[in-house]
Amino acid sequence: MAKESMKARERKRAKLIEKYAKKRAELKAAGDYVGLQKLPKNSSPVRLHNRCQLTGRPRGYMRQFGISRICFREMANQGLIPGVKKASW
Repeated sequence: MAKESMKARERKRAKLIEKYAKKRAELKAAGDYVGLQKLPKNSSPVRLHNRCQLTGRPRGYMRQFGISRICFREMANQGLIPGVKKASW
């Protein structure tokens, strides 16, 4: 499990990105790079890191499901993810 402070930091970044998205797009379109530099660093979408919605794990993230590989495997084995079953041949 990730620390609560790390999860909170990612949520804060996501809010800042959403808040400044329109302004960032306008500045980019105008070519005003000095104005872009004056925006907060955490308002850049590049700084956002994908994390598991259940545990907050930053690595092994599966975009299609929004969870880490470990949570995915546990949930798939329990039959909690529709359409997913363990391969056997």
